[in-house]
Amino acid sequence: MSNFYKRKKVLVAGGTGMIGICMVNKLLQYGCEITIASLESKEYAEKLFGKKVRFIQTDLTDFENCLKVTKKQELVFNLVGIKGSVGIGQTKIASFLVPMLRFQTNLMDASFKNEAKGFLFASSICAYPQSDKPKTEDSVWDGQPKQNDRIPGLAKRIGEVQGEAYLHEFGWKAVKIVRPSNVFGPFDDFNPNTAQIIPALIARMVGRENPVKVWGDGSAIRDFIFVEDVADGMLLAMEKANPADPLNVGSGKGITIKQIAETIAKNVPQKPEIEWDKTKPTGDPFRILSMQKTKKILKFTPKYTLEDGIKKTIGWYLKNRV
Repeated sequence: MSNFYKRKKVLVAGGTGMIGICMVNKLLQYGCEITIASLESKEYAEKLFGKKVRFIQTDLTDFENCLKVTKKQELVFNLVGIKGSVGIGQTKIASFLVPMLRFQTNLMDASFKNEAKGFLFASSICAYPQSDKPKTEDSVWDGQPKQNDRIPGLAKRIGEVQGEAYLHEFGWKAVKIVRPSNVFGPFDDFNPNTAQIIPALIARMVGRENPVKVWGDGSAIRDFIFVEDVADGMLLAMEKANPADPLNVGSGKGITIKQIAETIAKNVPQKPEIEWDKTKPTGDPFRILSMQKTKKILKFTPKYTLEDGIKKTIGWYLKNRV
């Protein structure tokens, strides 16, 4: 990384989340003047970062709040997220969609009005339609997002289009867009009722559930990436990506859910048996990101193997679980 970030004024919205925490720690190494905007408490933020950052507890679905936190910020990272497991797309979709649209729209609009020089919009692999090939950036409009990700995926597409609209109408070149694959790591959501597959299985296996019953047959192929690699990809994108031109940030490698479960089982203190519930949905059969464009533009390659990332996540969870 160059001196691009040195002593910049940076807002990290969602800076107390999994990716946000990692991002803030990396930005601190550049001597950035960091502001975090989050719904979490000030006490929690101080536990994470001490007095190294300015923290504002605020609701970013309110436009006036967005105007306040983005004022005089040079760079803005929108890492605000609403976590949810496979079922969120069917059971709590309005609770996801409405606040997501509000805070992503308001935060970008406020950053535009306050003339931010850079705005990182974190989109998602869920914006893509189903396909049996690695997903290239220009294929996102080939169909609707599928299954449980349809409405969350459409929300992310709207955020991308918003950045494109500012570029075309006003020439605002600040918006950089990344589409991460399935992200995991320390500070993830480890509640088995709401967590994604890796943290959910880690929590259940460390909790000595045995046998561990997993939805589907384990054949679904996914693209997973460790949180530190995602943060590095986002930092590069903010600096080097073309305006409103989405870039994938993933491993570019497919791994089955069965392999994921077996890798976690191998690395927890007590290895459990795994049972597959084939009466439950498996999800999209194939979901991998093409990394060709990102490698060309950003020269980005993940540093962590999947197993190394899982080992590090398990180690963190063993030390920090409640």
